[in-house]
Formats: sequence, C-alpha cells, structure tokens
Amino acid sequence: MTTRKQLRTGPRRLGIDADGVASLATQVASPNRNERPPGTVISLIVVHGISLPPGKFGGDGVARLFTNTLDREADPYYPGIAHLRVSSHFFIRRAGTLVQFVPCGLRAWHAGVSSWRGRASCNDYSIGIELEGTDDLAYSAAQYRMLARVARALRGRYPIRDMVGHCDIAPGRKTDPGAAFDWQRMGRLLGVPATDGAAGIVPNRGQAKRTGDRPVTDHRVHRL
Repeated sequence: MTTRKQLRTGPRRLGIDADGVASLATQVASPNRNERPPGTVISLIVVHGISLPPGKFGGDGVARLFTNTLDREADPYYPGIAHLRVSSHFFIRRAGTLVQFVPCGLRAWHAGVSSWRGRASCNDYSIGIELEGTDDLAYSAAQYRMLARVARALRGRYPIRDMVGHCDIAPGRKTDPGAAFDWQRMGRLLGVPATDGAAGIVPNRGQAKRTGDRPVTDHRVHRL
C-alpha cells in the first residue's frame, strides 16, 4: 500500500531564483565573473564537457580551476592551464550532483571567442553548463537527468531559445561536449521532438547544414 508520505518522496523541485541562484546546487563562488551588458536577455544554454586531470573523475580539479586555486604540481597537465581565468555557471558531476559557481544573473567566463546566430560574445547572453566527462566517453544517465532539470528551471526563469554545444559556438577551436553527448536523448528528456523547423531540433547528422553563421555537422541543436 502506498502511503501519503511515500507519495511525497521523489526528486525535489529545482528552481532558479531572481538572482539566478539554483536551489539544490552546492554553491562554490568563482571570482571569474562580471556583470552582463545592460539590458542583456539570457537566451542560450551552452553545454560543455570537462575533466581534470583529463579523463579522471571525482576530484577537485575543476573547482580549483574555476576558483583560481589549481596546484600546478598536482598533475603534469596543470602547468599549462593554471593561468587560465575561466568559470561556468554550473558543473554536473558523473553522479548527477550539481555545483554552481556563478549566479545566472552574472556573466561566467566559459565560452571564450564565440558566436551564435551571427551574434558574437556568447558569454554575454548565455548560461554555461559543464558536464564532468570527455568527448568520447558516454555521459551518465544521472547527468542527463540533472541537465534536463536545470534546463527546465532555466526556461522557467529566462526566455531560453537554444541549447547548443561549445563546439557549435566555437567551431574549429572547441570540440566539447563531443560525440559522446547524446542530443537525441536530451531532446526526449526535454520533450523536444527531433524534427525540423519550429518543432524543436535541427536535424543534421551526417551532413553539413548551416544554422546562423556556423556549420553544424555532427549532432543536433535544440531549439527550445
């Protein structure tokens, strides 16, 4: 018999408050942030993939990079990146836990030189979400579920139009989240059908197709 108490159990609601702070997220403040340009409308979600050291999961390397505390001596890879001043709004670990480094109302430094639909400087108008992973290793089911929850919460707060990969806004310079990221699966979780045009996803697997000012060649871009 199902009790009333049991009916109330399940995932707690994830919300984004007026300052852009996510409930349920562990808050770790990154100094790598600044104000968005006045009047900016947040309309884009950018999905990234990251692991530090590369291919190793569960450590504190990403948090240390985003808080400017990365120990150069901790790994041979680190001296080449310790000088970087970067961040993202969110980081989703393999187990699906959510960390927030920058409130959504502020500008995180995740995109670099970038452009989407002919508009440059994606940091100005986007939310950056890092997934713990690599381009060629499948992301976890828990990560997809949390990413979908975050995306829905963001859509409830901001007029989000598109969800794209870092590779889409910086083609030739970035490859993440890579071929391992399943955009079809993401579409199903968000209830966005894999059809052309206004219905949702721009299909382009196996052929080049232009969306905005850059070619899309290897996966599907979500129109939300």
